[in-house]
Amino acid sequence: MPKSSHSRPRRVLVLPAVLAVAAGLAALQALSPPVNALTVAEKAAGWRLLFDGRTFAGWRGLGRPDVPRDHWTIQDGTIMKIPSRDVPLQKDGQPLVGGDLMTIEEFRDFELAFEWKISTGGNSGVKYNVSEEMSTAVPPRNAALGFEYQVLDDDLHPDAKNGPNRVASALYDLIAPLGAKTRPVGEFNSARIVFVGNHGEHWLNGIQVLAFDLGTPRMAALLAKSKYRDIPGFAERRKGHIILQDHTDGVWFRSIRIRVVTPPEI
Repeated sequence: MPKSSHSRPRRVLVLPAVLAVAAGLAALQALSPPVNALTVAEKAAGWRLLFDGRTFAGWRGLGRPDVPRDHWTIQDGTIMKIPSRDVPLQKDGQPLVGGDLMTIEEFRDFELAFEWKISTGGNSGVKYNVSEEMSTAVPPRNAALGFEYQVLDDDLHPDAKNGPNRVASALYDLIAPLGAKTRPVGEFNSARIVFVGNHGEHWLNGIQVLAFDLGTPRMAALLAKSKYRDIPGFAERRKGHIILQDHTDGVWFRSIRIRVVTPPEI
């Protein structure tokens, strides 16, 4: 991992409002976070739900017109990825085709908050800045290409041993988180992603664990060493979908909410 990826996340002056609201949201969540609901303060700040706690309204499979319901289900107020070992088989004995779950709507400048719980030894992620057209052009066609907030059982999944930029809350295969502390497997973690202008941040359980800026020498160097280096246009800034990853393992998501942000003039 290059030394630059372990440097202290850089604060930028163009996002004071985003950081102030983020800090306030973290304080509210620490008290008694509502599940799949918004507080009065969140509504006033422009937040809205992406998951109503009951249906897949607003979601579909990437590269599909519908939700792959043999792989995804609603369970106790969560969106749950059914472990692939439990997915029904087709008549020929092959598992039914699944794939990543995608917001129908696209977002450009936003703050996304959600809660996640991973299964023992599990692996998943939340992706953003995703182009469905680019993703479906590269096999496998139902898997998204985009920046990924890693969701992982750091203790038991082997990917955590492949580098600090593959543990929970990392910008997958690019930037390692600093000060990240996940809750025990079986408990929900709170997460937040800020993506405004060329600036991005990952938060875990109320702590900012990393920050990055597109178009900088640091980011160019990290991309050149990553698995994405040969994908044309991967890191281009775009209005894109938000993705819940199908990585075969069981994972649960809830309280998925978003706030669209207008970048301040510089």
